[in-house]
Amino acid sequence: MTEDTIAAIATPLGEGGIAVIRISGPRAVDIAESVFRSKVKLTKAESHTVHYGHVVSPATGERIEEALATVMRAPRSYTAEDVVEVSCHGGIVSVKKVLDAILDRGARLAEPGEFTKRAFLNGRIDLAQAEAVIDLIRSKSDRAFTIALKQAEGVLSRRVKALRHVLIETMAHIEVNIDYPEHDVEELTNAFIREKCEAALEEIETMLRTAEEGKLLREGIETAIVGKPNVGKSSLLNALAQDNRAIVTDIPGTTRDVIEEYVTVGGIPLKLLDTAGIRETSDVVERIGVERSRSAIASADLILFVVNGHEELSEEENALMDELAGRQTIVIVNKMDLEPKIDWNALYERVPEERVVRLSAREGEGLDRLGKAIGALFFSGSIESSDITYVSNVRHIHLLKQAKGALLEALDGVAAQMPIDMVQIDVRRAWEQLGEMIGDAVSDSLIDQIFSQFCLGK
Repeated sequence: MTEDTIAAIATPLGEGGIAVIRISGPRAVDIAESVFRSKVKLTKAESHTVHYGHVVSPATGERIEEALATVMRAPRSYTAEDVVEVSCHGGIVSVKKVLDAILDRGARLAEPGEFTKRAFLNGRIDLAQAEAVIDLIRSKSDRAFTIALKQAEGVLSRRVKALRHVLIETMAHIEVNIDYPEHDVEELTNAFIREKCEAALEEIETMLRTAEEGKLLREGIETAIVGKPNVGKSSLLNALAQDNRAIVTDIPGTTRDVIEEYVTVGGIPLKLLDTAGIRETSDVVERIGVERSRSAIASADLILFVVNGHEELSEEENALMDELAGRQTIVIVNKMDLEPKIDWNALYERVPEERVVRLSAREGEGLDRLGKAIGALFFSGSIESSDITYVSNVRHIHLLKQAKGALLEALDGVAAQMPIDMVQIDVRRAWEQLGEMIGDAVSDSLIDQIFSQFCLGK
């Protein structure tokens, strides 16, 4: 438990209905009591009770805000410390006045993520759960939120702890045989080690199988919308964003820079990049836009190549399709509300039919088919929001891969009949890598780095 008391604004700055100032630490209730006046003294209030009153100036006793104070006593709080949350009117001036009063009474302004860091250091949550809090806040789709929520509830942590238990059993068995070699039956010991390592390896591989999908759901798929001018790229962006995000005209070359927008299609988060139409041009500004379009194509995870279904494919479009061969590409045949004139057979010679989506961006028709096509391309056709095997955090994926490598080396050692104390080194390495996922034996610098990513007040 830490000895100082911290405070910070827990809600976004700006105007709103209410704002919340969170106080946590051994003096949280005393400090809140010194600036809050109500019928019930906060120092005598029961845990998890809410009290109406006024925040007063520590210097003059003058009322500065009408507020509610929520008391949560240790260990039944977010940080496992005494916590008081003061809810006041949501305005920049009112929130600043309340926070200043609390700081004047001895609280320290919290660092980014310090409340969650205290929850981790006080043992209420482990490191994997703490990192899931960031994912909850940054979730860009319902499925990403569901995955983060399950991890915050400890689903991933419980699987990792069960894996570590298997490995600690294995190491204990090895230790016994090292200490009492006269009782060792080498064949039985090797069989035991092999069985336990293979079981752990299978579980890790199961988690890694969906890791890339989980990462995409967490971070979003970087998606470039490309095509020649006036095929409906900006109309597609607006239809997916359900907003007039980009200018749409009949004049070719309207879009001259890359426009970014986050959208969700079929439950899949996409970071859309609406690019300038790719064509040869003498216009200096448009040429810069075309160069940026090609740069966006090079870095994108997914390319939505938009063509006009009301006309034949041009030589430029056929050439660009050839360039995109081998990339994750979906061809959008737009303007299907008009009479189609595209040569479907010629198109399917270049692109598999399942990667072609017919739609009308102007009418908003066919967008559901685009979601299904993206799901088929990246998620084997479907995403189960209830699937608890998703590992979405890059750090976790890296540690799982390292643990897998250590277990493979342990199995190689058993197969080569190496001394069991040598095999134990690899088993212990896997156990330690998994421990880093949940915060066992993790360095202070890594902890600081992780929690520095949090917003102030969380």
